[in-house]
Amino acid sequence: MSNKSILIIYTGGTIGMKENPETGALAPFNFEQILDEVPELKKFGFTLDTYSFTPPVDSSDIAPDFWISLAKMVEANYHRYDGFVILHGTDTMSFTASALSFLLENLSKPVILTGSQLPIGMLRTDGKENLISAVEIAAAQRNGQPLVPEVCIFFENSLFRGNRTTKHNAEHFNAFRSNNYPTLAEAGITIKYNFGAIHYPTQPRELRVYDKLDTNIAVLKLFPGISETLINSIIHTKGLRGIILETYGSGNAPSRPWFLTKMRQAVEQGIVVLNVTQCHAGSVDMEKYDNGLKLKQVGVISGKDLTYEAAVAKLMFLLGKEERNVIVKEEIVKSISGEITL
Repeated sequence: MSNKSILIIYTGGTIGMKENPETGALAPFNFEQILDEVPELKKFGFTLDTYSFTPPVDSSDIAPDFWISLAKMVEANYHRYDGFVILHGTDTMSFTASALSFLLENLSKPVILTGSQLPIGMLRTDGKENLISAVEIAAAQRNGQPLVPEVCIFFENSLFRGNRTTKHNAEHFNAFRSNNYPTLAEAGITIKYNFGAIHYPTQPRELRVYDKLDTNIAVLKLFPGISETLINSIIHTKGLRGIILETYGSGNAPSRPWFLTKMRQAVEQGIVVLNVTQCHAGSVDMEKYDNGLKLKQVGVISGKDLTYEAAVAKLMFLLGKEERNVIVKEEIVKSISGEITL
């Protein structure tokens, strides 16, 4: 295993913080000194290189252009390393993992995102274990082939497909869940891989990295009492190309005539209206109840079991890739990188 090479990319986030002994405040440390902070990494015998964004980016400030920068960084170093570990703040980690899963087409190496709830410089930090396990997974191979050639999130002993995750807890160490897809691996005394759930390329293909995302989308989360004025303001936003409609249960929405008329108007304007559920688990089925069926009849598209985060990234990706919304409507119901159950 000693000949493996891993690039650790520090974008920002809690994991890269240390307490200033003079002020007691948390501040980023020089990530080139990561082996001093986590000396256990040396025991792997891997070649571990680091790159730090300067200044570090708070995950709340992450934007689509940053996703493209990350994808290009993987592309630029793709043939130099066996795998990549991206250290990232937890708040938008699921968005970034989802976006990278679309931007990195034909990926055949591990890209593992991780972070922590407590800074790596604190005694009880979860950051060390997360980082050590993420590095081990990024380097893991069998018969010369990576065990997990996907964009993943590793957190608190579990490895998830990145575009299936949602942050569900702001306090506990098990911050992420993948409600609609099984874990790819569990880290205990050993790391047990769920090979049947991992995507493996059927044939080697050259990595292709996309560099365009269209942010002309809106999110419309339904709530009892939502007003026609609010919906009007959204569907008449200048340049709007897509709406993620967060509905109730299995994809239901109000059946009031004015609401259905507004949805029909949006569709007739050429806007892609994608239906995802507000529920943390389960899938949209617009034929299960009459209210959902009415949405389907006016042209709203089922997002099935897409997470909200994956829906945002996928819609931006497809709109950036294709100028014709009619093609986007055809492509958005297909699985690009295992983000949706067909």
